[in-house]
Amino acid sequence: MGYAAEKAAIFYVVALETCVFFVPSGSMLQSLHVRNLALLEEVSLDFEAGFTAVTGETGAGKSILLGALGLLAGERADKTIIRQGAPACEVEAALFFAKPKVINAVLAELELPECEDGLMILKRSVPREKAPKITVNGSLATLAVLQRLGEHWVDFHGPSEPRRLLKDSCQLELLDLFGRAAPALSAYQQKYRIWRERCVEREKILGETKLSASQLEFLQNQLTRLEALELTPEAIETLERDFKRLNRAQELIELTQTLANGLVGEDGVQGRVAGLLRDARTLEEIDPSTQALAERLAAASIEVNDLGAEFAALGAEFQFDPEQAEQLTERMNTWLEVKRKHGGDVVVVIAARDELRLRLEVQGDLEGALARLEKQIVDAERAVKKEGSALRVVREKAAKELAKIAAKGIVQLGFKKADFQVRIVDLAQPGPSGDCGCEFLFSPNVGEAPLPLSRIASSGELARVMLALKTVLADLDDVPLLVFDEVDANVGGEIGRVVGEKMAAIAKNHQVLCVTHLPQVAAQAASHLVVTKDQSKDRAVVGIAPIQANRKARVSELARMLGDRTAKSALAHAEELLSG
Repeated sequence: MGYAAEKAAIFYVVALETCVFFVPSGSMLQSLHVRNLALLEEVSLDFEAGFTAVTGETGAGKSILLGALGLLAGERADKTIIRQGAPACEVEAALFFAKPKVINAVLAELELPECEDGLMILKRSVPREKAPKITVNGSLATLAVLQRLGEHWVDFHGPSEPRRLLKDSCQLELLDLFGRAAPALSAYQQKYRIWRERCVEREKILGETKLSASQLEFLQNQLTRLEALELTPEAIETLERDFKRLNRAQELIELTQTLANGLVGEDGVQGRVAGLLRDARTLEEIDPSTQALAERLAAASIEVNDLGAEFAALGAEFQFDPEQAEQLTERMNTWLEVKRKHGGDVVVVIAARDELRLRLEVQGDLEGALARLEKQIVDAERAVKKEGSALRVVREKAAKELAKIAAKGIVQLGFKKADFQVRIVDLAQPGPSGDCGCEFLFSPNVGEAPLPLSRIASSGELARVMLALKTVLADLDDVPLLVFDEVDANVGGEIGRVVGEKMAAIAKNHQVLCVTHLPQVAAQAASHLVVTKDQSKDRAVVGIAPIQANRKARVSELARMLGDRTAKSALAHAEELLSG
């Protein structure tokens, strides 16, 4: 899977006919505890593997459950999410990884405790008055850490995603994901970067003008001054330390002399300790059991003597002769000057020195440097075209396979005579993603030529095309939990059964959490959560409860979704859906 900024474009669902990757069996969200989130006072939920449907009346608060998961995945939040009157909102989840090697490597990189027995515990608190608090396996963490970990355990698929299909970049990412083009794309991008860097260098050289002798002399003097400095972090740290010593040399000398005299001088500690040591030896002769004490005092005497000698030697280091002081001051002044001019960081100054050195080298042979660079550009461009051709081959093969498989899924979703194609499109010149793009073409009716999705698909048609692609790409997603938020929007009841079948199929290799308004989808879930809103009292309260173990309650909920939980026909249809 892709990560961070681009990840949201890569979650669409892979055809079960082409499954090659499986999430380790048993990896899943095990439990979720939420307190004081929006209208939800408190709930603790245990989750099962497979397909879980989340249903409830419009406005009941189904988004609260997804919001809780989003908080643990690193979504930003403000104080408005805290339930009115509550001091803080708290969310906690237990996630189990059957094969925790990958997630443990990420945790180790983030300097966090590894999963114990495959279990990762995430906690997040958003207080009204205090600072937010996040912990991972008991250790404090940041929002960025939650976002990084979220990439490895959850993918959200919302109702707005079908519109993403209209973007060329999204279509190309989907094709590359399906075709497993990451290695070929990476090889191409490496060559592309080299080519662009050479082109930028050429533009710099072409922008150069032949400098006069005085200008060259000025630049050479600048370079000489920079090269006179030992530009390493350690050397600069030593320079700054020695200059500070020079400025306060007299004070340092006086302090070291005071310390040395106080330890080993005429009236220093060493003389008094020596007298005490003689008394200790006399005590040892009388009582041999005190030998250890006498030895410790002898060791103290030696340590005092050593300390006195070291302070005296340190004082000698602060004795700068005039020539040494002058050289040190000159080097420090040079460093302060170049630091002001180029930046306060040693790395930045080094870069400025190297650029200046290169500029002088180029000035020595502008035409020769340009000729050499032109050859490098030709070679780099040839490498780009070679890798671009290899990437195109991968994409062309993937385009045919994706179109064929997605077309089957589209037919299953109610388009009996639809046509779906993926066309490879040439680019005017190589770009960061290759020398070609792609375009998804669709025709919902027989006899009509396929056209780009942006020109042909209605919202309902676009939603069904997206669902077909989701069932083609899901098994390339290696995160355990896939969350679908009303992805069946704009899909009629007739197609609901197929959508439910596809969700159940995806759930064979993932844990699936699906918010749905279609009873045909909900009926095929192994687990069923119902979200309710109670407004009978002074305050509205949202509740979430599992009903899969109570067939009567589940039939009632499906009947409600069909139109009337009290109608015999709706109840009979609900029974039929559950039995089917």
